Amino acid sequence: MKTAIITGATSGMGRLMALTIEKNIPNIQEFWLLGRRTDRLEALKDELHTPCRIFTADLQDIHFLNDYEKALDENRPEIVFLVNAAGYGKIGKVKSIGLADQLGMIDLNIRALTGICKLSIPYMSEHSRIINFASGAAFLPQPAFAVYAAGKSYVLSFSRSLNEELHETGCYVTAVCPGPVRTEFFDIAETTGNIPVYKYLFMADPEKVCRLALRDSILKSEISVYGITMKALMIITKLVPIKAILLGMRLANFSGKNNIK
Repeated sequence: MKTAIITGATSGMGRLMALTIEKNIPNIQEFWLLGRRTDRLEALKDELHTPCRIFTADLQDIHFLNDYEKALDENRPEIVFLVNAAGYGKIGKVKSIGLADQLGMIDLNIRALTGICKLSIPYMSEHSRIINFASGAAFLPQPAFAVYAAGKSYVLSFSRSLNEELHETGCYVTAVCPGPVRTEFFDIAETTGNIPVYKYLFMADPEKVCRLALRDSILKSEISVYGITMKALMIITKLVPIKAILLGMRLANFSGKNNIK
């Protein structure tokens, strides 16, 4: 059965990607919706017209990947789209953020994503797509967002490498690298600090980000970057030494006490 698997489907980019895929990819026969909140998954299931399987799970849980592998083996889906949208970030300096939060970001944003890709590859169809949500934060180190930015750099590098490994199989991998997006992400991120005010000026429309991500994935692009600002940032980080950029961020009080706890 032609299947689209979406992690982080309870809200934000995961939820919108499910709706976007259904609207634009008519051959999907079933969705697998993964997330922690059953009520949110049920609500999304009611919005979709395609049959859905709901998997209520905490992707950070040590047993999750074993359960996911078992579900794949039992159901043998033909995966057409795999969307890794689950993730979270906490704002604040490394010395200030709790260890559990920092390791949790690594477990969800890196470990779970890597494991899901690894386990899903044998079930990917010939013309399938993997969409991994990274971030514009992947382009450079970010003081007071250090673990999150480093994790997203991993997602970008991993996705590009995996795309190259799979190029002869007909499966293509796209890393999505938006800037700030208007979702519930910041409700969690700002429990430990406040984002700089200027970032609100560059908040992207999540529906537009998802539409571009799907289009770029279909076009076999290895990276999807929404908006002129983020495209400019990507170019700048290739041309300007990172040390100079970090100095500029320091002078702009990027990690100043007024913004970050």
